[in-house]
Amino acid sequence: MKKKVLSVLSLSIALWMNAQEKDSLNKNKIEEVVITGQYTQQSINKSIYKVEVIDAQQIKNMAATNVADVLNQSLNIQITPDTRSGNSTANMMGLDGNYVKVLIDNIPVVGDTGLGSNIDLTKLSLNNIERIEVVKGSMGVEYGNGAVAGVINIITKKSNTKKISVRASLQEETVRDNYDLKKKGNGRHIQNLNVDYNIDNNWFANISFNHNQFMGYEGESKGYKYFERDNKRGFEWNPKDQYDASALIRYSKNKISFYYKLSYLYEKFNFYNPEVNRIPLNDGTGGALYESIDREYNTRRWAHQFNIQTHIGNIRYMGDFSYQNQDRKYHDYNYDIPNRSVRISREDRSYYKTDVIYSRGMFSNFLNNKTFDFQLGYELDYTNGYAALIAGDFFGEAVKRKIFTYSNFLSAEWNISDQFSVRPGARLSVSENFDNQFNYSLSARYKTSENSSLRAVAGTANRFPTYDELYTYFVNINHDVQGNPDLNPEKGFSAGAFWDQNFMANDWKIAYSVNALYLDVRDRIEMVLVKDPSTYKYMNMDKYRNMLFSANVDFKKDQLALSLRGSVSGTSVALNGLYHTSPTDYQYLVQAGASANYTLKNTKTAFALYYKYTGPGRNYVMESEATGFRLGKTDDFHMMDFILSQPFWKDHMELSVGVKNIFDVTSLNTTATAGTAHNGAADRLNLYYGRSYFARLIYQF
Repeated sequence: MKKKVLSVLSLSIALWMNAQEKDSLNKNKIEEVVITGQYTQQSINKSIYKVEVIDAQQIKNMAATNVADVLNQSLNIQITPDTRSGNSTANMMGLDGNYVKVLIDNIPVVGDTGLGSNIDLTKLSLNNIERIEVVKGSMGVEYGNGAVAGVINIITKKSNTKKISVRASLQEETVRDNYDLKKKGNGRHIQNLNVDYNIDNNWFANISFNHNQFMGYEGESKGYKYFERDNKRGFEWNPKDQYDASALIRYSKNKISFYYKLSYLYEKFNFYNPEVNRIPLNDGTGGALYESIDREYNTRRWAHQFNIQTHIGNIRYMGDFSYQNQDRKYHDYNYDIPNRSVRISREDRSYYKTDVIYSRGMFSNFLNNKTFDFQLGYELDYTNGYAALIAGDFFGEAVKRKIFTYSNFLSAEWNISDQFSVRPGARLSVSENFDNQFNYSLSARYKTSENSSLRAVAGTANRFPTYDELYTYFVNINHDVQGNPDLNPEKGFSAGAFWDQNFMANDWKIAYSVNALYLDVRDRIEMVLVKDPSTYKYMNMDKYRNMLFSANVDFKKDQLALSLRGSVSGTSVALNGLYHTSPTDYQYLVQAGASANYTLKNTKTAFALYYKYTGPGRNYVMESEATGFRLGKTDDFHMMDFILSQPFWKDHMELSVGVKNIFDVTSLNTTATAGTAHNGAADRLNLYYGRSYFARLIYQF
C-alpha cells in the first residue's frame, strides 16, 4: 500500500503546475474574514464575536499532523487523549469534549455518540484546511445543543486562483526514540495529496487524500510480541492507521453559489491486551500455548454535504444539508503470541454507530438596510444512534436512541452608528426526548478608534445527556451503578468582554488584546452515591463556574513575527455526595505561551518556535464518603516545538525538519482524578508520548 501511495505522490509531482504565488495571495485575503457566528462571511475586525483564527500558513509552520496537534498550541484548550480508545477530545474552559461543538464548514461533525460533541480530533486531518476558527463561550443561539464552552469551526478550501494546483507532501516522524519503515515498524508516516482545478470561470473542483499511520508507542509496556504473565504486554499508545479522502464540486455565478462535498474516513485501531493466558497443551512435555484476546476497531465515516447561498429578491439565503454516517466496528481475536498467528477470530460487530440527517438554513437582509437587519433561521437534526452492550455497562442489551430536534432562531443586528452595533438573539428547540429548550444571546461591538474595538457578549447553551448518563446499568453483588433516563439537559451561561487594538511603532506592527470571560453551568450531571454502601446514580446535582482572564500581544516587522500570550482561569465546582458537599472556592490555573517566526531574506530559510506552559491544576475530588472531599493536584508542564524550513528549486519544493515536545513530556503525576463507582483513581495522566523528530518534504508549483 505504501508503494502505491508513493507512486501517486510521484505522479502528482509531475502534474503540479504554477499554483503557489497567486494562491498565496488568495490565502492572505481569506485570512481577513471569518464565518463563525456571522450572517455572512465578513472581516474579522467587523465580527461582533471574538473569533480566534489559526490560518493555513500557521498550520503549515507547525508541521502538525491533525487538528488535535494544532489546537494543543492554543491557551485554554487542552487535548485530552484516551490511549485505550485512541480518541482525543478538546477540553475548553475546564470542560471536556461533551461541552465543545466541533464543526466542519459550519456543519457539526458526526462522532461515536452523537453530532458535534465529544469529537475525536485526531480523526480530522489538516489536508485542504483553509483556517480554524475558535469562539469561546456559550453559543446556543447560533449552534444549539453542546455549544456550552465554545465552538471549533474548521473551514476547508473551496477556491483557487490558478487553473490547476497540486500539492503533495511526505512527513516522517519518530515516536520518541523509535522509528523504522518496516510493516510492523515504528514511528509515524504521513502522505497527502491535494488537487484544485478551475474547470471554467464558474465551476471549481477539488480532491484530497491523506494517510496517517501511527505505529504505536510501547513506553513501559513490552509490545505485542511479549508473553510473560506480568501485565506488561502491549502499548502505552496503541497503533492507529487512518485514511481519509474528499471530493468537492462548486459552482458560483452572480448571486448564487453552491457546492457538494463528499468525505470518507477509515481508521484501524489495535488494542493489545496486557493479560496473557497460559493454556497447557497436555502433550506430556509440559508444553503450553500463550495467547491474548486482542481487539481491532475499524471506523468508517461518510459525510455528504451540500451548501447553497443565493438571493430570493433582496433576501439572502444560506442553506446547509448533510447526511453523515459513522460506524465503529470491533472484533476480538485469540492471538497466539509465540507463533504470531490468530487462532480464533470473531465476527465484526458495531461498537458505536451514528446516522445523522442535518439541515441548517438562514434568511437575512430582509430590509436591505445597512443600519438594521435581522436573521431568521432553522436547524433540523435527526440522529439515530447505537451503542453496543460492550461499549458501556448497559442493561442487558445494546442501546438504541433516536433524537429528533427542530429549532428556530432569530437575531437582529442594529448598527446604531459607525462605531456601535448590537445583536440580540433567541432560539427555541423542540425535541421528542427532552423538554423544550430556550437559549438567548446579546452581543455588542463598539469601535473605540480606527484601530481598536471593544466587544461584549452574553449567551446560553444546553447539553443533552450522553448514553452512559442515561442508560448505564451495572449491577452485581458488589456494585449498583445506574443511569437516569429522567435527566434534564445541562444549562450553560457565559458573559465576556474583549478589547482589541493594533498600531504602528517604529515600523513594528503591534496588536494586543485583553479578554475576560465567565461561564456558569447548572444542573451538571454527575454520578453520585445515593445509597450506602455502593449504589450510584447519575443526577442533575452539581454546579460549575469558570472565570477566564487572558491577554496577548503580537509584534511584526519585516521577516520577524513574535507572539506572547498569557491567561489565568479559575474554576469553582459544587460537588455533592451522600453525606458531603465539596468546597466551592475557586482553584486557579496559569498558562503562558509564545511563538516566534523568522525568515532569512536572501535564502528564505524559515525558523519557527512554539512554546506553551501549563501550570499546576487543582480540583476537589471525592476521596470516600467517610472522609469527604480533598484537594487534588496535577503537575505543571512545558511544551516546545522547533521547526526549520528551506524552500528550493524556485520555491517549488520545501524541506522542513524539526523537533516536537523538546522537554520530553509524557505523563504527569496527579492526585486530582476521582475513581468511578467500580474503578480506582489513576495517579498518572497520559498526555504525550515524548520528544519526537520529523522531516517533511512538500512539492508545489
